[in-house]
Amino acid sequence: MGPAMQHEELSPLLSPKAHHLRLRLLLSLLLPLLLQFLYSTHSSCDTSHIDDFNHHHHHHQAEAISPPPTETALHHIVFGIASSAKLWHHRKDYLKIWWQPDRMPGVVWLDKPLPPHEAAEGEDDSTLLPPVKISSDTSGFKYKNPKGHHSAVRISRIVSETFRQLDGEEARWLVMGDDDTVFVAENLVRVLSKYDHNQYHYIGSWSESHLQNIYFSYNMGYGGGGFAISYALARALERMQDRCLWRYPGLYGSDDRVQACMAELGVPLTREPGFHQFDVYGNVFGLLAAHPITPLISLHHLDVVEPIFPKLTQFQALQRLRTPLKLDSAALMQQSICYDQTRSWTVSVSWGYAVQIHRGIYLPRDMETPSRTFLHWYKRADPTGFEFNTRPLSKNPCEKPFIYFLSDATRDARTNATVSEYVQHGVPSLDCKWKIADPSRIRRVEVHKKPNPHLWDKAPRRNCCRVLPTKKKFTMEVNVGECREDEIVELR
Repeated sequence: MGPAMQHEELSPLLSPKAHHLRLRLLLSLLLPLLLQFLYSTHSSCDTSHIDDFNHHHHHHQAEAISPPPTETALHHIVFGIASSAKLWHHRKDYLKIWWQPDRMPGVVWLDKPLPPHEAAEGEDDSTLLPPVKISSDTSGFKYKNPKGHHSAVRISRIVSETFRQLDGEEARWLVMGDDDTVFVAENLVRVLSKYDHNQYHYIGSWSESHLQNIYFSYNMGYGGGGFAISYALARALERMQDRCLWRYPGLYGSDDRVQACMAELGVPLTREPGFHQFDVYGNVFGLLAAHPITPLISLHHLDVVEPIFPKLTQFQALQRLRTPLKLDSAALMQQSICYDQTRSWTVSVSWGYAVQIHRGIYLPRDMETPSRTFLHWYKRADPTGFEFNTRPLSKNPCEKPFIYFLSDATRDARTNATVSEYVQHGVPSLDCKWKIADPSRIRRVEVHKKPNPHLWDKAPRRNCCRVLPTKKKFTMEVNVGECREDEIVELR
């Protein structure tokens, strides 16, 4: 029996369902062969037009891809500085401390031209300071606050007037400040780099005075401490600010007028506590020696508070800060806390500013709280008048700290570390009955620290310090740096 005969005899035995399965199997075998045939036929045709299309498509696509954005730098920040013809002659010395003319764009805005003799003197400073311009006339705007001054309208418009000066500049941020504001420019860059200048950002901080914040607003960036406005927001504000100002003739100052317009734009304040309004009186040592764990960005009201270093004028004191600022700007005023366990002392280092040695062991929770060496803006010793926690000055002579102020700072080229020296300032009363070693023998403190420009790229954390053994007479040596794994401030 041949194959054909076998097929004819078997096929009647297959059901319709079996026939269907055989057909599907046959198609599954033939379909790949058919596709291969069609592909080989098509590939023999001229495909140059397809290749050209793909080439041009990818070329245009590459052109459309923009390069990755550059990091925010100092030249991306434009400063608008509020001043007046009356105060400029004196206040410009504050700007000389921090202004970097080759790297910073900005404008100083006066209410009227300087007298001829002052203008002539100012020509010598022209290369050290921002250009000076005269604000537009604002006499047409109403001002109805009986306790303030109409100049608040002029100063509030500095945002818009500075924005209009941007002629093709690479501006990303507008930063407003007063003529007695001192900025730590490198830290300002670090903070603003966290934010997208193409979005609406309004960045600043409150007053240190709780009452000031109630009278004005906790939603406001105080202008003396400075505030930053992203380019996108500055553009939106410039378009509507004059219309907005007409609706707020009863407000007191310039910064609350800016905040009122921000409210109309629906933009809240993003608080960065390194902007310091300094609405306080007296000695700000307690504030600076326990600076919050955030970059120091600005200081204000420097004509009101005492010089930050004793026995110096305020200008001389600020000049002294320039040395540690150049060595390690990220660490300036940052507090570290440790113990000298053999002598039962608590040591607090405010790097680049001061060191304190306390008899006895004090917990970090207490040491990081500013001591009330100052009064609030209404000149009352009222602890409830501040918007942050404070601690009282002790009357017990044994609890008074021994204070050492910065005298010099250098970089050790061999170790690439900074060495800063702090010299004893006065001696607390020696009438102490505690059976604890007397810190008065320590005349100087030497602090070793490696600079860390990327300190604020990580989650905020206070640096650690360690008291080092030393053979130097009348000297304490301390190392400051990032905390090691499992390192905490405790006495073992």
